[in-house]
Amino acid sequence: MENAQGLAASAPETRKNRMVDLLLAERHSLPLSIALHLVPGVLIVAVYLVLAQPLVRALDYPSFLGWAIALTVVLFPLQLGLLWLGRRRTGRYSLRGVLGYLDKPVPRGRLVAMVAGLIVWFVAVSSALTALDAVVFEAFFTWLPFDDVGASATTYLDGNSRTVMIITLAASIPFTGFSLPLIEEYYFRGFLMPRLAHLGAWAPVLSTVLFSLYHLWSPWVFLSRIIFFFPGPWFVWKKKDLRLSIGMHVGTTLLLSTFGTLALILGLI
Repeated sequence: MENAQGLAASAPETRKNRMVDLLLAERHSLPLSIALHLVPGVLIVAVYLVLAQPLVRALDYPSFLGWAIALTVVLFPLQLGLLWLGRRRTGRYSLRGVLGYLDKPVPRGRLVAMVAGLIVWFVAVSSALTALDAVVFEAFFTWLPFDDVGASATTYLDGNSRTVMIITLAASIPFTGFSLPLIEEYYFRGFLMPRLAHLGAWAPVLSTVLFSLYHLWSPWVFLSRIIFFFPGPWFVWKKKDLRLSIGMHVGTTLLLSTFGTLALILGLI
């Protein structure tokens, strides 16, 4: 009887260990990797539609705030999950042993120059491709059930007072400008992409494509996102340094959100 109870009690722990082993394996199967890339996007859309969109409607705030809330609700637990995996592997809450590309082989001076170039590429190319985004949106995605949906970068803020827009953007900077893109880089480039290393040079390609698909809340940007985002994953794979895509992604979002807020405050836009 005692043996039977002991076996029953150990079953959940055995399943947990198997899950940890599967997630921390040196390589992920293609179906598992696709699921791990896309499920967070599905959850973000679900949280937005069920919780965040009704909330910001009631508060009469821009839908941009709703997306910031939905991203926060999903991505912060995702970060805690990475730390939990670190504890399972190393005995302490750490990203070591969980993330790849942490050995920092790129010298600091070269790193700064490369990140600066990547930010310029990101901003210039994404801006140049906004016309493509608008065409794709009008052709395929006007039916989306999201508030204030549109191809323009400011659509999620349009129709609100300047004060409300400033409050929304300023309050979102620590999240959409810094911590959320940082978590995305930890998860997609640091955790998932190294486990596609068996694909060789296709690993950063697949990482970029799946990351673009993950953005289910803006599918019209899928094609252009692949183009303007690809150099970050590529150089991370090539140089084995996660800081490159972190610098590009976080640097760009923080720069744009900060200067966009300041421009609103100063009446420049």
